[in-house]
Amino acid sequence: MKSEGKKLTFHVEAVRLDEHGSLARCKSAEIRLDTDMAGNADAFNPAELLLAAITACMIKGIERVTPILKFSLRGVTVSIQGVRQDVPPRLESITYEIVVDTDESDQRLELLHDNVKKFGTVFNTVAPGTDLTGVMQRTQNEI
Repeated sequence: MKSEGKKLTFHVEAVRLDEHGSLARCKSAEIRLDTDMAGNADAFNPAELLLAAITACMIKGIERVTPILKFSLRGVTVSIQGVRQDVPPRLESITYEIVVDTDESDQRLELLHDNVKKFGTVFNTVAPGTDLTGVMQRTQNEI
């Protein structure tokens, strides 16, 4: 990631390891990629990698705005599902559920969700071309 004035640029490089997988690198991090035509349970396939990017964007957005909003939370879990269309191949819909462990009000929870949707780079890149919908709710404490 580089800053050019006010714009950020990102660079990722991927290399084919063999017929079963590839490796993506950026900074000092690596992610195994499932590029095997038969599938590879030990790596993310391209669609799963995209979904993981959306979840990371959501969590990073929450991390960014909680200090600004003075929003108190103990944890966040994001679950996401994509539905693939065959012709042309694409994710036609993506649904998510963000579960926040918090004592904040419903109104504040809605404000947090609005910020995630409004300011997420990956979220806003994917949303125009996909039916991207979801909910944010609080952890249901067991009695």
